[in-house]
Amino acid sequence: MDTIVADELKMPRLPRSTHDYVALEALYGATNYKPLDVVLSRGQGVWVWDVDGAKYLDCLSAYSAVNQGHCHPRILAAMMEQAQKLTLTSRAFRNDQLALFYEEICAATNTHKVLPMNSGAEAVESALKLARKWGYEVKGVPEGQAEIIVCSENFHGRTLTIVGFSTDPVSQRNFGPFTPGFRVIPYGDADAFEAAVTAHTVAILLEPIQGEAGVIIPPDGYLRRVRDICTRRRVVMILDEVQTGLGRTGKLLAEEHEGVEADLTLVGKALSGGFYPISAVLSNIEVMDVLKPGEHGSTFGGNPLGCAVARMALRVLQDEGMIENAAVMGERMKAGLAAIPSNRVREVRGRGLMLAVELHPDAGGARDYVRRLQSLGVLCKDTHEHSIRIAPPLVITGDEVDWAVDRFAQALREA
Repeated sequence: MDTIVADELKMPRLPRSTHDYVALEALYGATNYKPLDVVLSRGQGVWVWDVDGAKYLDCLSAYSAVNQGHCHPRILAAMMEQAQKLTLTSRAFRNDQLALFYEEICAATNTHKVLPMNSGAEAVESALKLARKWGYEVKGVPEGQAEIIVCSENFHGRTLTIVGFSTDPVSQRNFGPFTPGFRVIPYGDADAFEAAVTAHTVAILLEPIQGEAGVIIPPDGYLRRVRDICTRRRVVMILDEVQTGLGRTGKLLAEEHEGVEADLTLVGKALSGGFYPISAVLSNIEVMDVLKPGEHGSTFGGNPLGCAVARMALRVLQDEGMIENAAVMGERMKAGLAAIPSNRVREVRGRGLMLAVELHPDAGGARDYVRRLQSLGVLCKDTHEHSIRIAPPLVITGDEVDWAVDRFAQALREA
């Protein structure tokens, strides 16, 4: 950065423009993200506004963390009310929100036991620990030999163990050595899964739909076959629903589309409606009950503020018809995108309001189209070079869907 600009930014003044904020981030922040140069300052429902006053339709929803829409008033009220009473006790003491959160999320998801955490990655790490412990203490796998099967193109978080079984070279480069005990198989191939199972296999971890990979939907019946194999071979089925869960695909949990129940289901992101980091491992009794006091925990996991927020976030999803709206609006948006006459589009795919437009390789990079959409008032995210991810809040209306589709058509014409 130019020395004069850097010196000016160090002066105690309030940044006023997009340029100011971007320059400050470049000066002081880690460069582990490459966001669009839009600086958002306000949000309501499906709409967000930047510091220069421009308005955008949010088609990312903070990677599905704001399924309920930005700044949902009922969740905001629940957070404000609880914040004035009690925010944190640690798990050394009980609080009056945790048990109610347990009861309500178990009723909504047909779950037996819950382990509350804070982030999606923490939920994944917790599930891996649970599966290994179950494998040693219940299945009888020899100590130190437990194996967990994962899928290619997976995305489960950024912690060291998780990136160790990623197939994305950027996620792994110069971060090793990695945790052993993981085996990678192709996603969507149930035969490959069964062939990979051994006497030491304790679990399979997978996403019902692979989000970061570009909204990759497995073949019909895949999850049912995985469930059947897990039951027959005594393997814990772990479904990472941090992105797919809580209404995103038109069901409360994406596993419902195939009528299966995982042994461990991981939820996060929209569990707070975007107000507060909270995640959870939803488990059957057999797996969860291997965990004993002192073996796992989190100072903030299950805190009263997070639990109060999560209770309301779940409530508004269900009683305001957001899950049903995701199914209807998702079909409308998918059909609208597929009907755009463009030889640049290779495929439109998705389930509910979890969608992707995949471009032909010779159509140019998806990032260029995303920037064009930004200039037209739509914010979304490119992934895997040629795919555009689309995931608006579940409160989107038909008119807003049609408006967004029109902008996609314009971007494809003008790019």
